[in-house]
Amino acid sequence: MQVTSDLFYNQLPEYKLPLAELIRNEDLFYQVPQDWHVIITDIKGSTKAVIQGQHETVNLLATGSIVAVLNFVFKRGITVPFFFGGDGATFIVPPSVLDVLMDLLLLYKENVLLNFGLELRVGTLPVQQIYSKGNELRISKFNIARSFSIPVVLGTGLSYAERLIKAEDYLFAQQGDVTEVLDLSGMQCRWDKIGPPENSSEVVTLLVVSGKNRTQSLVFSKVVALLDDIYGEPRKRQPISVAKLKLNTTFNRLNREMRSRMGEIRFFELIRTWLINFYGFIYFLTAHGKDYLNRLVEMSDTLVIDGKINTVISGNDTQRLKLLRALDILEKEGEIIYGVHISNDAIMSCYVRDLVDGHVHFVDGSEGGYTKAAMMVKAKLV
Repeated sequence: MQVTSDLFYNQLPEYKLPLAELIRNEDLFYQVPQDWHVIITDIKGSTKAVIQGQHETVNLLATGSIVAVLNFVFKRGITVPFFFGGDGATFIVPPSVLDVLMDLLLLYKENVLLNFGLELRVGTLPVQQIYSKGNELRISKFNIARSFSIPVVLGTGLSYAERLIKAEDYLFAQQGDVTEVLDLSGMQCRWDKIGPPENSSEVVTLLVVSGKNRTQSLVFSKVVALLDDIYGEPRKRQPISVAKLKLNTTFNRLNREMRSRMGEIRFFELIRTWLINFYGFIYFLTAHGKDYLNRLVEMSDTLVIDGKINTVISGNDTQRLKLLRALDILEKEGEIIYGVHISNDAIMSCYVRDLVDGHVHFVDGSEGGYTKAAMMVKAKLV
């Protein structure tokens, strides 16, 4: 399959076979068109912000960049692959929307700096350049739930783009004449910290990269098979459960969300949002509300494979110790490098376009799970 239109990702088949099997079967992956582009957003200094206790703000702002992109491409009838990274996001987009998306994200960058004092990097790289340097960028689509599929990427292409964009000498784009309005509607962060489901006692955030000169598909398939063997199928290691969901309707939480969306606090909008949240307590008792909560669990983004494995799972300490022993062996043999963070809760920020199929929920371990797992990987690479 070699489609170079805007609908390349829309037209990819969705696979429902076990993830370890999908990753191992490279024939089910397709080369990203050369005329597409990678966009990366990243909170500069996120490690310091997380250490200072701003992990929920960092997650929310990373979610905002995804919301800005998804709201725009949805209006164009285009689907693009995106990857949540805790302190930023990655997108692979067609050329027809690149300039507008960059302008919108640069607007969002201004909003983030003005309202939160944090710097959001926004950079882009042509896929053609990624290929010209000998990197691969192949993608497949893994169906997780009824109407929820995630992109799965093999190759070093996105890691290469990330290194360039985060480098000190990267030439960042300048904002052009913005003709579109920055639309952050649907951006929500209404849930309190979420404890592990029943029969679990902890939340594990895991980051795995393939060792040098290793076949990425085989290595990642082995790691996913380990997770299946030790923790059970994805449903059993899901860190989000309906029973542990609790709305957080404090004005501080709504204040932060509104500043990220609107760039200012509007008193009547704040009250309206609080009242809507209060109604949520009643709505979630109805049949429609209960169905939404069940779908929320199904559509929680707890697994990101973007040339590395990033996942948030729940289990107990016995399972974790067994996993770490197995990962240590793989690392000693040069197959992987991994980082891990253990916490008592997961945190979640959300994009809710509608209450049926138009929502996705971004999950991280509390206290900055993805960021701290990445710190561990970086320390091993030094």
